Amino acid sequence: MSPLPPSLSLDSHIHSLPLASDLPSQFSSLALTPRPHHHESHPYPSVVIDASRHSDLSDSDRMPSTSSSLPTTPPPPPLALKPSPDIVSQEPTDDHTVPSPPKQTDSRHRPQRSIGPSALEKVISKTRPAHLPPKARTEDRKHAADWENMMRQSRLAEQKRQHALHERRLAREAEIEASSEIWSKQILPNWSLTLQNPTLRKLWWKGIPPKLRGPLWENAIGNALALSKDSFRVCLARARRSISSGAFPTHTLQLLEGDIVATLPTLKLFHPVVGPLYSDLKDLLLAWTVARSDEGLGYVVGASKVAAMLLLNVTSNERAFVAMRNLLERGCSRAFYGGSSTKDDVEAYYRIFDTLLADGMPKVYFNFKQHQIPPSNYLPGWLLPLFIDHLPFEACARVWDVLILEGDSFLFRAALAIMGVIESRLFFPDRDELLSVLRGEHKAALEVAKRSGLTGNGKYEIYGLNEETLWERIDAMDDWWKESTWIRLTQRELPDL
Repeated sequence: MSPLPPSLSLDSHIHSLPLASDLPSQFSSLALTPRPHHHESHPYPSVVIDASRHSDLSDSDRMPSTSSSLPTTPPPPPLALKPSPDIVSQEPTDDHTVPSPPKQTDSRHRPQRSIGPSALEKVISKTRPAHLPPKARTEDRKHAADWENMMRQSRLAEQKRQHALHERRLAREAEIEASSEIWSKQILPNWSLTLQNPTLRKLWWKGIPPKLRGPLWENAIGNALALSKDSFRVCLARARRSISSGAFPTHTLQLLEGDIVATLPTLKLFHPVVGPLYSDLKDLLLAWTVARSDEGLGYVVGASKVAAMLLLNVTSNERAFVAMRNLLERGCSRAFYGGSSTKDDVEAYYRIFDTLLADGMPKVYFNFKQHQIPPSNYLPGWLLPLFIDHLPFEACARVWDVLILEGDSFLFRAALAIMGVIESRLFFPDRDELLSVLRGEHKAALEVAKRSGLTGNGKYEIYGLNEETLWERIDAMDDWWKESTWIRLTQRELPDL
């Protein structure tokens, strides 16, 4: 190697470094950029060579690789060097930090997310738990094929069942249409004959024609409170004066308006902005609240649903007000809407339902007891709005048909029938899971319903509950339901009723 140029003075000998003037002609234009060097941070100086202007050199002109000619002897010990303006350090200093160039990522080599089963999933058996010895390949394939066949048969059976229910519904609707003359000429003039005539009673259970539902409901509910036709107008005027003077409780008004917003939201009929029946519903609830205030009772969430169902079937607000006041004064509804004064009656109805549940569905009853789920966790949500929140609208209207005719016994029979429809979901070994099912908020069922495109017509629609499945269960209860049992239980738990 050539000796070091004079600009590099060392205290002792050091390996020499050729300068630009000593290099071959093809490297004569290489630039050495001076930069201060701090030998404290790195003992060996280095040179930054700018060879960008000579990128057009041919392969033959380029210097050969020196990887094979590297010295095998260890480097000499560090020497104290004097800084030279011709030598530049590549080490960053505290004052001037050299940023590292950004890492370039080739988009052609980005990791792609796997589509389909992974290699591990392809070999893991789906018909044998992982902790057991693996099956033979032929046996595993046979069992997987059997499972696929069972699932296919199950889907076909469900499709046939749904088709049969649809055909049954069409037949029932045709029967109701054909019996319209009986309804208008025999039942409507004297509805009480239905209670004595088994044929007419059976016809009523199949559903009232929608166009006759309003007047028949009014007749069956009656007017035991002897309310006048002007009672609605008087109570509404009192409510408006109270609101104008600021005497109407703000909290009560907020409860009332919030209840309206949650009333049959999919129908959009009672929407505060675009709902055509919003004002009618609010007026009805204000009048009902003022009428109850005379008894020291306040607003109860759930009343908006009852009022909405009546408004959709009864011809006027005045008639709907009379029907609502009398309907909610019946035994069970009066207890649940009666506040603290009827707390003991509510507890008695809980015990009655618990007894009926233990008789009709003992496994569900035992699971509820094991996970501490009393009727107070779910029954008020059903009975206060009379099932409107949880059932599809048509199914709920048909339940109301029979409820208004038969009274509280059918209220509990319908509640047990709902339990029967969703029974397969009531065996979860987890309390929170069970409560989510009863509230109609089970995540897995909601996801399936979303994929199926269900409209949200009742919270329990996601469980496959509709008019036909509900009444299929109600009819099946004829084998064990007895009115005498209901009478005996009410006399035992509510002797003063």
